[in-house]
Amino acid sequence: MAGIYIHIPFCRQACHYCNFYFSTSQQQRAAWLEALLEEIRLQGDFFTAAGQDPDPLATLYLGGGTPSLLDTAELAAIFGQLRRYFLFEHDAEITLEANPDDVDAEKLQAWKQLDIRRLSIGVQSFSGDDLRGMHRAHDSRQALQSILLAQQHGFSNLSADLIYGTPTLDDGQWRHNVEQLLGLGLPHLSCYALTVEPHTALDSMIRRKQYPPVDPGKAARQAGLLETWLEDAGYEHYEISNFAKPGHRARHNSSYWQGVPYLGLGPAAHSFNGHTRQWNIANTALYIKSIREGRIPCEQEVLTPDQQYNEYIMTALRTLEGCDLELVAGRFGAEKRKKLEKESGRFLRDGRMLQEGARLRLSPRGRLFADGIAADLFC
Repeated sequence: MAGIYIHIPFCRQACHYCNFYFSTSQQQRAAWLEALLEEIRLQGDFFTAAGQDPDPLATLYLGGGTPSLLDTAELAAIFGQLRRYFLFEHDAEITLEANPDDVDAEKLQAWKQLDIRRLSIGVQSFSGDDLRGMHRAHDSRQALQSILLAQQHGFSNLSADLIYGTPTLDDGQWRHNVEQLLGLGLPHLSCYALTVEPHTALDSMIRRKQYPPVDPGKAARQAGLLETWLEDAGYEHYEISNFAKPGHRARHNSSYWQGVPYLGLGPAAHSFNGHTRQWNIANTALYIKSIREGRIPCEQEVLTPDQQYNEYIMTALRTLEGCDLELVAGRFGAEKRKKLEKESGRFLRDGRMLQEGARLRLSPRGRLFADGIAADLFC
């Protein structure tokens, strides 16, 4: 199930809440593309060099940034180079993140011809107040039209992002946002609480009292409402922020939570080969310079057994299936299983975790404390 992630570091404008690596300048696009194509060549043996079986890759994900900014020639060059150096399954999940304001008939036709099979559309909200507060480049009409247009052009495997817990989003508008997507029949939704990340525009605006502070209680309430509405609509809450109709889980993102190897390409992209983790420099100019010199501009760490255990706990607890005690014993030893059983006891007693046979998972209330619970269970 190995896959590839490509980070496209360009955006039309900066969203106030975003802390991913991006640039609103397009000046380096041609040089970035040249460097990316060369990095694909340099990393052609990534999986075999790590001792992985040379099986066809199951997923390809173009994220960012804003991949839908790229024109057809740029995407065609990337796909052509990937297929020179990597073999993909015939039904590989190929996903492109798209902003509503980029979606038009010409691009949709081109994406179909390039064999892009899944779109993840950054709707975020159907409220104009929300979109303006987040500094999104689209309006609510474009959000709706982008989905309808994608469906008209044969894209049935669609996902949309929504953000809740914003100061301008009341429960009635939140319900409207969710019902809009349910009415459109989308098989997958990714829903995130508005988070104030350090050094973002949102963080600065709140500190300067130019924007209302985020209310954690409101976000928790809207998360609970979301879970109820989507469960009633037949979606499974298969990961903390992700909901899918049966058979429509995101295969690429699921591989992250299952510890499957993946290669990250582009500035700021992360890779994991089963034993080591590496991350490219988050600077497009330095990324281009290093690639031109024949070097992958990355840092790397070899994961210790304790780090691998911690990563398993962190990722598995995010999922519907949770932690498998038998897998823990087999991979990390019987003492680690005993430790996990003992230290999860207090969360089982207070109802934040549930146990079903040899599996431990978070309850709906426990999902609100997922990061803290995982940290308490780490070595």
